[in-house]
Amino acid sequence: MTATLTDLHAPLYASRSRSRRRLTGCLAASLVTLTLFAALPARAAAVDDAVAELQHDWEAIRYQSPAAEREKGFEALTAKAHKVSEAFPGRPEPLVWEGIIVSSWAGEKGGLGALGLVKQAKALYESAIAIDGAALEGSAYNSLGVLYYKVPGWPVGFGDKAKAKELLTKALTLNPKGIDPNFFYGEYLVETKQPQEAVTYLERALQAPSRPGRQVADTGRREEARALLDKAKAAR
Repeated sequence: MTATLTDLHAPLYASRSRSRRRLTGCLAASLVTLTLFAALPARAAAVDDAVAELQHDWEAIRYQSPAAEREKGFEALTAKAHKVSEAFPGRPEPLVWEGIIVSSWAGEKGGLGALGLVKQAKALYESAIAIDGAALEGSAYNSLGVLYYKVPGWPVGFGDKAKAKELLTKALTLNPKGIDPNFFYGEYLVETKQPQEAVTYLERALQAPSRPGRQVADTGRREEARALLDKAKAAR
């Protein structure tokens, strides 16, 4: 049988068809990739905005609300923070702030009834560290370190002064000039009967650069640092 022109060129047509399909597939994959990359900045901005809102809400409760209203305020804010963490899985920043808010609620609640909240905060900080401990300039290390020196030790709680120092030192390494890591390391030194050493860190906290958008927190923390500095100097 004599082959027709179409028969002779069939392999070529098939090859061209396969090439077009591959090209179409590659273009589609590229468009999907570009769409995903284009969405990343918007998602990052959404996380930043949500975390900033939690920060401002926390500041208002911590430094501007009457003491009698803080426990309920932090309880309500905890629910809001948990929704933010759920909305951005895999991001450490909401977990850090959820932990801070839960810790603050525990602090206002006080007593053994707060132990469950403290353990919850601990787990949140550890989850954030597992994702990226350097996020928010090491705030998870700092906040977890605070728990370790404030919570009672075994058999009541998990408190451990040596572990606290390890975590607080890590936070200082990541943010050596920050107001919070210097304040809390100074507080740790006061609570572990080292007032002379505490003075240096509390003075650094007072000299720390202001944080954009965190004026309320910075003002409140500086007031705390001044009071603790006076206490440390008197105990030397």
